[in-house]
Amino acid sequence: MAKEKTQEVVIEKPKMVAPPIKKIPVKKDSWEIKDRQYYLAGGKEPLTLTIPGRHTAKHPLLWFDPATNTQREIRYATNQNSVFVDEQKGEVTLGHITFRDGTLNVPKEKVALQKLLSLYHPMGGKRYLERKPVMEAASELDQMEWEIDALNAARNMEIDKQEAILRVEIGSGVNSLSSKEIRRDVIRLAKMNPKLFLQLAQDENVELRNFVIKACEEDIIYLANDQRSFHWGTNDRKLMTVPFDENPYSAMASFMKTDEGVEVYKSIEKRWK
Repeated sequence: MAKEKTQEVVIEKPKMVAPPIKKIPVKKDSWEIKDRQYYLAGGKEPLTLTIPGRHTAKHPLLWFDPATNTQREIRYATNQNSVFVDEQKGEVTLGHITFRDGTLNVPKEKVALQKLLSLYHPMGGKRYLERKPVMEAASELDQMEWEIDALNAARNMEIDKQEAILRVEIGSGVNSLSSKEIRRDVIRLAKMNPKLFLQLAQDENVELRNFVIKACEEDIIYLANDQRSFHWGTNDRKLMTVPFDENPYSAMASFMKTDEGVEVYKSIEKRWK
């Protein structure tokens, strides 16, 4: 009897293919290598001033690391590339951070010191600032443009509004000034503080406040001793109550815009005539 041949079936196992290796992008250090200058805040220029360069109980030098949620100690070591104590290795040579005549120039080779001053030192932005020519140029340009706008506005402004703006600065002293003195002082204010001048020039209540103050100076109306109400000077009848925590003259100026206040305004004008 013939034997049946059996055919062996070979099942090939699928080849395991390794997943592609993801390349993790290396984060480039965006720190710009250049010389930097730092200067003391407030225009101070002492002969020498040394700020802390290492952590002490009196002057803690700690930086909060948001990646690890921990406080990291920092110090300036002239022979180390890192400002973090936990990254410094071997014997360290501590350095002094001294401003001379209010400034400190740090060459591009001293990257660790620059980073300590620009990024990590707790006194940065408070006791001292980094000089940034581009930002300073932009700030100076803004100041110049404000000054030009303010001077043009002052030159073309009517004398009544000039008087109103100047009264905000010098009070009743404006009464003794001639028109030329008022124009001169207004232009001087526009040059010295252009941003403030433009704010006052755009304040729709500034002329009304001046109107109220002049009416008080001429005893047409008066402000009560408690600064809480305005009254007619002739019969003491109350005109309005000053809202709590509001400047009395500003409050009266706002009142002049109401229906009742318009009538008061017209009545004051008639008494001047």
